[in-house]
Order: sequence, then structure tokens, then C-alpha cells
Amino acid sequence: FTEAEFYQQYFDPQEYLKEYYSISSSREGASAFTMQNLRILHKMFSLDGLRGDILIDVGCGPTIYQLLSACEHFQEIIVLDYTDRNRRELEKWLKNEAGAFDWEPVVKYVCELEGDREKWAEKQEKLRKKVKQVLKCDVTKANPTGPVSLPPADCIVSTLCLEGACKDLATFRSALRNISTLLKPGGQLVMLTALGDTYYTFNKQAFSCLCLQKHEVEEAVVAAGFEVQFSEEQPYTVHDDRMDLRGVLGLVARR
Repeated sequence: FTEAEFYQQYFDPQEYLKEYYSISSSREGASAFTMQNLRILHKMFSLDGLRGDILIDVGCGPTIYQLLSACEHFQEIIVLDYTDRNRRELEKWLKNEAGAFDWEPVVKYVCELEGDREKWAEKQEKLRKKVKQVLKCDVTKANPTGPVSLPPADCIVSTLCLEGACKDLATFRSALRNISTLLKPGGQLVMLTALGDTYYTFNKQAFSCLCLQKHEVEEAVVAAGFEVQFSEEQPYTVHDDRMDLRGVLGLVARR
């Protein structure tokens, strides 16, 4: 199991972004993973009732792809991650600093899904304006953002985070209960979870992943006090030596 401290020290956000989020025709296999995830997120955020004032992204890593569909439906976004370097990398993009990762191809793809590829620059600006805070969190703690307390959210989004942060199913179930405290009653949880995956690699580093099945994720969500509204498994069929992923689960639940 990859401990939190290892992430803090060795998880290189720039290498991770380069490996998993550089969409280009020359890296078709590499892009398939991200494009599939963008399609699932687009589908979930198109569901009725997924809108409100405050959205909290739990375990954002150094990425923004998971907020591109979401930012059309929420007014204020708060992003949380454990490692300092991930938060710094994200802030570079938010502040449009030199050397920030180029998300343009990803943003264009989402705009295409939404029906207007030309709106990509507008969407980038919208997202930059809506992200109000970038904070540290630890999903294994009862108060994940302690000592900071946040306004209760209308929606939490968590993509490919808990399975990396939790060493076993019991920890995963408890992490779900922990993050549910960030939601207001009736609030919604939007999750993207890797299924059947035990590791992922980039830049010659391997990181562990909790191997989960669809029913285990659904049961954990229900046990954390949610009612599942949407749950769809997308098999991952690309031969990919960076990880042993079998599929990705898109899930929406109401507290």
C-alpha cells in the first residue's frame, strides 16, 4: 500500500499529468482512459437536479478535467487535495502562470461533448473564476479538512481518489462516511472509481490502488448514508501497461 507520506514526497504532478492527460492522436491508447472518463462525467453532470451553489472536489490531485462539466452547474467550487505539490500545480493553472499544464485539448473535447467546441476558452475562464479555494484534505480523518470548516456543499465530486488513499475496504467505507460530512442533507455525491485495478505507474514509480468491484462501491455508498441514483460501469478494454484497470464506475448518489 502506498502511504500518504510517499505521495507527499514522490508523487510528481507534472509527470503524472504528462502521462495520463496529454490527449493527442499519437497517444491514442493513453488518451482513451481520459476521454472515457470525460464522457462519463459529462453524462452524470447532465442528469436532472445536479446543480446548486457549492461544489467540493475531494482529492482533486493536480487535475481539472473532473470540473469541466461540473462548472456549468455550480456557482462556487472548492478543491481539496492531500499533497502540497498537487495543490501548487493546480494553482499554477488557476492563476494562468507560466509552466502550467496545457488542458486545452481536454477542455475542447468536453466542449465538443457539450455541443460547442469553440467555447473552450470561455469555459477555462469560467472554471478559473469559480474555483474559490484550494485546500489540504485527508479523507482518512473524521473531519477531512480539519481544522478548516467549510460551508456544507450541494455536491461533492471525487474522481479516482479514494481507491488510491485507502488501504482496504474498511478504510474506503470509512473515508466515504468522512467525506459525506462535507455535504448538506439532500446533497449529492458524484464519483468516478477505478474497478479491478491494483496499481498505476508513471515516471518509473508505482502507486497502489484498492481493487474494487462495482457492488462493493455501491454497498459502501449506501452504508455511508446515501441512496444510489445512477451507477454505470464502463469496461476498460485498452491494453495498458501503466495499470491493470478493468473498468471505471460512474456513480451519483443522494444523501
